[in-house]
Amino acid sequence: MLPARWLAKRRSFWSRLTELVERAHQRGFASLSHRELQELGLLYRQTATDLATVREDPTSHTLSVYLNQLLGRAHNLVYMGRRGGLGHVVEFYAREFPRVFRESFSYTLLAFAVFLAGLVVGGLTTLGDPAFSRFFLGPHMLDKIERREMWTDSIVGVKPLASSAIMTNNLSVSIAAFAFGITAGIGTLYMMFFNGLLMGVIAMACWQAGMLRQILTFVAGHGSLELPAIFIAGGAGLLLARGLLFPGLLPRRASLAEAGSRAVKLFLGTIPLLVIAGIVEAFISPTSLPDPLKVGVGASLFTLLVAYVSLAGGETKKQAQRPA
Repeated sequence: MLPARWLAKRRSFWSRLTELVERAHQRGFASLSHRELQELGLLYRQTATDLATVREDPTSHTLSVYLNQLLGRAHNLVYMGRRGGLGHVVEFYAREFPRVFRESFSYTLLAFAVFLAGLVVGGLTTLGDPAFSRFFLGPHMLDKIERREMWTDSIVGVKPLASSAIMTNNLSVSIAAFAFGITAGIGTLYMMFFNGLLMGVIAMACWQAGMLRQILTFVAGHGSLELPAIFIAGGAGLLLARGLLFPGLLPRRASLAEAGSRAVKLFLGTIPLLVIAGIVEAFISPTSLPDPLKVGVGASLFTLLVAYVSLAGGETKKQAQRPA
C-alpha cells in the first residue's frame, strides 16, 4: 500500500503535468514558455519514476493506468522534435510495433475470437442448409466450386497486377477494420464477424464439393500473414473503441487521443505483413507448386511472425520507465 503522504505530495506534480499537457494540446506547443517547457520535461521524468513505484503496488492499478496514459500524452510532446527518416521507420518496426502489439494483445485476441465465431457460424449454417452458400457466395462462384475449379486460377497469368490488386484489397479491409473502431467498435466487430462468416461458408462449401485440400493449401501460404494482419487491424479498431467508451480518469477526448495513438501504431505494423502476403498470394498460392512447399512457406512465415512480435523490441532498463 502506497503511503498517503507520498500520494498527496506527488498528486500536485501530476496535476501540474496534466495542466501543461492539456494546454499544449489545446493551444499548441507555442503556448508554453521556455521555463514551462523545461518544467514539462522535468515533470515527465519524475512522473515516469512515480509510475514505476505505483506499478509495484497491486492495489493501485487504476492510478497506474492514469499515470500511464498521462505519460503517453506527455511523451508525444517531449519527443515530438525527434528527426524522422529511414532510421525512425526502422526503429518503429524493430522495436515500437512489437512492444505495442504485446501490450495490446488482448484486443487482437478479441478480434480473432469474433472472426472465429463468424467462421463457425458460417460453416455450421452451410452444413445445415446448403442453399445458404449459394445465397451468400452467389451462383457463379458456387458453380465453380461444385465443378471443383479454383476461382483463383486467373491470378497465375497476371501475377504482378494481381499482387497489386490483392494488396490493395487486403489493405482496404484492414483500414476499414481499424477505422470502424470510431463507431464504438460496432463496425470493427461486424468486419471481423463477416469475414469469418465468409471464410466459414467457403470452407464448408469446398469441403462438400471435395475441394477442402485445395482451399487449405491455397490459403496456407499467404494466410499465415494476411489473417494475423487483419486481426491486428481489428484489434487496433477495438483499442480505439476502448478509448472512446472507457476514458477512465482522463477526459474522453484525451483518452481517445491516447488510445488512437497506440491504435495507429498497431495498424501501421500490419502494412509490411499485407505486402508480403499479397506477393505470396499472387506468386505462390495459386501456382502448381507442391502442396508441402506451400504449407512450408506459410508455416515458416508464421513462425517468423510469432518470433518477431514476441521477441523484438525488448525493453531496456531505461526504456522500462517509459509509458506503455
